[in-house]
Amino acid sequence: MEKRVGTVIIAIGDREQAPMVNGIISKHSETVIGRLGLPRHEGRSIISLVVEGTTDEIGALTGQLGNLDGVEVKSALLK
Repeated sequence: MEKRVGTVIIAIGDREQAPMVNGIISKHSETVIGRLGLPRHEGRSIISLVVEGTTDEIGALTGQLGNLDGVEVKSALLK
């Protein structure tokens, strides 16, 4: 399967979910090629990932993150 490059934006509304988010990102570290975290004391914290992998690998990452309460995930992939 062909590898694709893209970005994943994660908004964490519930700070108690941060350890779970970090655990999932670490579990998929072979797919993540860049990470930028913007912690915020008020409002949602943001994590931006640059990813490279198959659509199945990226989908597994975003699916697990999206299943967490208080976490919103959006992704965009290049052709």
